[in-house]
Amino acid sequence: MKIIDILEETYSALVANKVRTGLTMLGIIIGIASVIAMISIGQGAQSSITSSIQSIGSNLLMVMPGAQRTPGVQVNTGRGAAKTLTSEDATAISSITGVKAIAPELSSRYQVTAKGTNTNTSVDGVNGSYPTVKNLEIDLGNFITEQNNKALSKVAVLGPTVRDDLFGEGSNPVGQTIRINGIQFNVIGVTATKGGTGFGSSDDMIFIPLTTAQRFLAGSDYVSTINIQAESTEIMTQVQTDVTDLLLTRHKITDPTLADFNIMNQSDIVATASSVTDTFTTLLAAVAGISLIVGGIGIMNMMLTTVTERTREIGLRKAIGAKSKDINLQFLIEAVSMTFIGGLIGVILGWLIGYTLSSLNIIQTTMSLMSVLLAFGVSAGIGIIFGYYPARRASKLNPIEALRYE
Repeated sequence: MKIIDILEETYSALVANKVRTGLTMLGIIIGIASVIAMISIGQGAQSSITSSIQSIGSNLLMVMPGAQRTPGVQVNTGRGAAKTLTSEDATAISSITGVKAIAPELSSRYQVTAKGTNTNTSVDGVNGSYPTVKNLEIDLGNFITEQNNKALSKVAVLGPTVRDDLFGEGSNPVGQTIRINGIQFNVIGVTATKGGTGFGSSDDMIFIPLTTAQRFLAGSDYVSTINIQAESTEIMTQVQTDVTDLLLTRHKITDPTLADFNIMNQSDIVATASSVTDTFTTLLAAVAGISLIVGGIGIMNMMLTTVTERTREIGLRKAIGAKSKDINLQFLIEAVSMTFIGGLIGVILGWLIGYTLSSLNIIQTTMSLMSVLLAFGVSAGIGIIFGYYPARRASKLNPIEALRYE
């Protein structure tokens, strides 16, 4: 039996009962569309989380205060309570091999006023390397310089959210003055809009010289975070180890479990987030895949019904010379054709769902070629798996009994 004849017979069989064929394919369409949409949502979430983490800086290590422990006494004041990180620690770390740039910062919240307006926001004492290390760009004016730090200058750079709160949306506050905790600062710049991450939003921050923050606001030379930019991703683990050893020595700590600092590795954060979102994506796809099984059962049910309805036709074909493999192939191709067409429609529908969700800014989605190929592979597999038994049953019919069937 020629392939062209099989395809013609398949077309005739499928269009003979359009409603039943359409309803049978509906299960596959919904299943494939669900899988495509769920995978695109999961991959979009992974991409969004990874971008947010990487937006805080590249090849970044962050040294933060740990728990303040009293020697000889089992007292733990809680994570982040220690005030033992200093600018001198940052200077020492900068000499470690593999460290490209370093940006210590001192962050706290203060009441800020300007021209009758006020806001409560984070004030970060930073140095001139901060924009490079934390991927921060300037929209208006200039950023804090090393000269500002040496001179203890009372200058400030505003995030766009703070600028809007204090001076009005889209205004240019460069040259204006603000008061932080009652101390007057001159505005010298505004940062570009960056958006928020799990580590806070630089848009809702005010940046001032680190030395000024230490002298006039905190009254101490400690820092709240030391941001370290490694030269490459490959050496981040080694740099982290060297920084740990250096700080343990400087802080005279012999037991690493009693360290008064913590080091956060950006690569570890990205890997952990990717692992979580991969699991999330797999779970979504598995849940959506249940509908594919239901759709496959529907196809098997229809094909069994079709075999019963066409028993006399099968007997006639076998009587005039059709072989069992021809009958088997005929019904198998009918099942695969339904799943393939349903899979194609499902992919288009799934893509439209993902595109609509992204266009309306409901959730970020990412469509990958792998998910499309997977969907087609699954739909073809379902056609073969659930179509094999009805096809085999048809091919095994006795032609004499089939011709007598009423």
